[in-house]
Amino acid sequence: MNILLCPLSDGGYLYPTLAVGRELRCRGHRVSVLGRATAAPFAGEAGLPFAAAEEFGGERAFSAARWGATGLAQYRATVRAARQARVDLLVTSVLCNGALLAAETLDVPVVVIGLSIHLWTYRSGGEGEPQYGRSRENRTLETLALYDATREEAGLSARPSRWPRATVAAATAGGPDDSPLLGDALLLRGDPELEYPGAELPPRVHQVGPLSWEPSADPGELAAVDAALARNGKPVVYVHLGRFFGGGTPWPRLNATFTGGRYQAVVEQGRTAGPSPAPDADILLVRKPWLGPLVDRAGLVLTAGTSAPVLGALLRGRPLGVTPNGSEQPVLAGALLRAGAAVHLPRTGEPDQAGLVDAAWRDGRLRSHAQRLGRRLADAAANGPRRAADLVEQTARTSDRQPATSRENHGYSISRPGPRGRGEPLGGRATVDRSALRLS
Repeated sequence: MNILLCPLSDGGYLYPTLAVGRELRCRGHRVSVLGRATAAPFAGEAGLPFAAAEEFGGERAFSAARWGATGLAQYRATVRAARQARVDLLVTSVLCNGALLAAETLDVPVVVIGLSIHLWTYRSGGEGEPQYGRSRENRTLETLALYDATREEAGLSARPSRWPRATVAAATAGGPDDSPLLGDALLLRGDPELEYPGAELPPRVHQVGPLSWEPSADPGELAAVDAALARNGKPVVYVHLGRFFGGGTPWPRLNATFTGGRYQAVVEQGRTAGPSPAPDADILLVRKPWLGPLVDRAGLVLTAGTSAPVLGALLRGRPLGVTPNGSEQPVLAGALLRAGAAVHLPRTGEPDQAGLVDAAWRDGRLRSHAQRLGRRLADAAANGPRRAADLVEQTARTSDRQPATSRENHGYSISRPGPRGRGEPLGGRATVDRSALRLS
């Protein structure tokens, strides 16, 4: 089987998809990666051929920060690359509307790698769940609206969809089982305990556990981190900054927490801009493509509540302090609080943040719950890529569609799709011959 991985190119989405791709390649499938040029080194380390989306008209596509605005560029790049490579199946990330629509045009199955929790409405149950920030229904409607808008931009709204329900109104009326956002299968990277008690997931949603992979830490960079931490000498707290979503900068709070206190912090800047650690704060600011070795050196992890640092902390038995803002952060933070593996740290500096961090560090019950949940996740992680690969193969087997190579005219690039996925050439060119995608 010829498989194209087309996830968002940010590490929290790219790395778990590469974990699945490595397993699929070990099974004899032809696997390649499409993403922003910045993702090339990571695909290379994972041993998978890579094509830059920019070479296929996907400038600014596959960015988590712009996922809602770049669906059309993502769609065009995915269709062009997949047609040239003659793929039989796509594997993409949650929120990749362009890749979902590309699968519709190509008439191939698509498997979605999700977050550590389910974002949208449950099939049933979940009554009484606190609505963190916004309701599941609101989040579902908003995401479907963005999907629907991208479908309109791509020129697909005038023809029947491959999905049972492909508009906001229809998907809402049909319920979560009919949602196009799930692809043919949506794979969650968490644990059933993170879902609300009594809730039932839609049948196309599967728990596979953490899909653990990240690039190796550079020995020289890690030695420099160790030297800086040793010079300070205080116990280490790992801080992983997520996107602020208009929630204000965390730096005043971080500076107050780690100035003149008991602990030092390693702060991963991540995708955030404008770092401003105070000169006298016990803060080591880093920007690394790996987090595992940094969590190993810490006794507590502070995060907004995104999946990568949460799973990284729990797999190592580290308790968490969560300060959620937007996206999945409030939902995952709520799940961690229910499980007793995290404490909530307010966005403001009041009450005393340093005191809250110290209390969390010393809380044996908190640490015990984090280690218990971490053991569950570690057990799942041992078989996660294999379970995910099984579901990818099962999705391909159960699809009653013919392979894309027999349904597509591969001389076309893409503009306005016509019957059975065929399109009109872009810019008068009848072919796309990009050396960036050689998947033999």
